[in-house]
Amino acid sequence: MDGIILAGGKGTRMRPLTLDTPKPLLLVQGRPILEWSLMSLHGIVDHVLIVVKYLKEQIADYMATQTLFPDYTLVEQLPEPLGTGHAVMCCEDYLRSDEFIVVNGDDLYPKSALEELSRQPFGIMSILKDDPSPYGAILRDDAGNFLRIHEKPPIGLYPPPTPCNIGAYKFTSDVFDYRLEKSERGEYEITDYAGLAKAAEHIVSVVDSPFWFPIGNPDNLNDAQSIDITRWIPIIEPL
Repeated sequence: MDGIILAGGKGTRMRPLTLDTPKPLLLVQGRPILEWSLMSLHGIVDHVLIVVKYLKEQIADYMATQTLFPDYTLVEQLPEPLGTGHAVMCCEDYLRSDEFIVVNGDDLYPKSALEELSRQPFGIMSILKDDPSPYGAILRDDAGNFLRIHEKPPIGLYPPPTPCNIGAYKFTSDVFDYRLEKSERGEYEITDYAGLAKAAEHIVSVVDSPFWFPIGNPDNLNDAQSIDITRWIPIIEPL
């Protein structure tokens, strides 16, 4: 199975730390964020695609020296990044498997939840939040499967706890049969792939995760230095 790590963003909310360093290479507990992503996918996928753009040479240098995934492909978003859905589009010609996982390159996910996600034909990972208003609330049918995402819903609209989208997905190559349209932001959204799969009568499973730590700004990065990451992502030392 393939794994796609989205690592091409400029990390503007992390500045000035990202002026000279791409966000996936910022250190958390002595290891690049990207290394934590690789360790979380290790043993689940056998080929990773790293989607790059901003300061891509540094990520290329890191991947050339890491040993967790000798089999990897760098995929540049061309001609320019046009959203997370566009990042997946750019990977189509480089995938080796009919199935693939997609994760944000600046978030920490537990290996156990990624393993569960990998077992679904189509899936979206969620975490339960008492207040879903800053997130994308995942609406589910009576069987617990994905219906749609309500982005940043009004406070109090849904009873707590509410499953929220955390940016990890499982797809098959069928999604490339679907035509994405640009969102109001002028980007192609990966969440639309989940909606189109549902519209095509695929069952899109919702996998609830016990842990998720997004690293979007310097405060997040500072907080990440003291959390117990190894409870969720086992350390794999370089060969």
